[in-house]
Amino acid sequence: MSYVKPEQVVESMIQAGATKATMSIKDMLIRGILAGGLLGVATTLAFTAEIQSGMGILGAILFPVGFVIVILLGLELVTGNFALIPVAVMNQKATVKGMLSNWFWVIIGHLIGGALYAFLYMIAITSLGHVTDNVVAAKVIAVAEAKTLGYKSLGFDGQIVLFVKAMLCNWMVTLGAVMAMTSKSTGGKIVAMWLPIFMFFAQGFEHAVVNMFVIPAGMMLGADVSFADWWLWNQITVTIGNVVSGVIFTGVALYVTYNKTNPKIKLEIAETVVTKKQTAR
Repeated sequence: MSYVKPEQVVESMIQAGATKATMSIKDMLIRGILAGGLLGVATTLAFTAEIQSGMGILGAILFPVGFVIVILLGLELVTGNFALIPVAVMNQKATVKGMLSNWFWVIIGHLIGGALYAFLYMIAITSLGHVTDNVVAAKVIAVAEAKTLGYKSLGFDGQIVLFVKAMLCNWMVTLGAVMAMTSKSTGGKIVAMWLPIFMFFAQGFEHAVVNMFVIPAGMMLGADVSFADWWLWNQITVTIGNVVSGVIFTGVALYVTYNKTNPKIKLEIAETVVTKKQTAR
């Protein structure tokens, strides 16, 4: 059977997190850049399918293709790492310094990859500025403004909504990264990780890495969004929300209920056994 039990999945999470925490800066940057660009491609694919078919749900069905490629190629997706590396830290297989280093450099990679694809897509979608009425470009602009100015118009309530939608999003995204570990077959991995990614995108939740593409792309295409709007009314809050849910809802939750290899737990069990033997004597 290709199914992997949850206890084994958590062990795989620990091993993956430990590897990611010791990765070289070069690899984190390259893999982060590629992942950021691929999620950008998946986003424009989803928008194109939605507009051409008139069915928003079709875009959500197609978007996970980018996530699947990222995971199968072993690229770096910081939102997934928000769950994987903390469990390695908890298991004493990685350090907090290594975890923060991974998050920092992978985010830098995502920003580069997202901006690069945004620039290339702007050239493609506008035919180097000769086409100004492309419907997909208009969609990108509208989404970029909704993801920033839409929340800004709500004031502090907008920040709360952003944070909550970011938490809900990365609960699903981190589950996608973990679900890929529940099968030993490629087909099984694809189906398993597809499900939660579809759920987040279909409901319009906020994903930090997707926003590192779609908001800069909207700005390049003419959205009325400033750099401050991008960061203060989306990127910072969304990233924090993604961290919180990734760590708590997926990483810590699964680790606490399924981990059987924590050295501290082993020590406590051993001490309990010794105490019982001594009492029996």
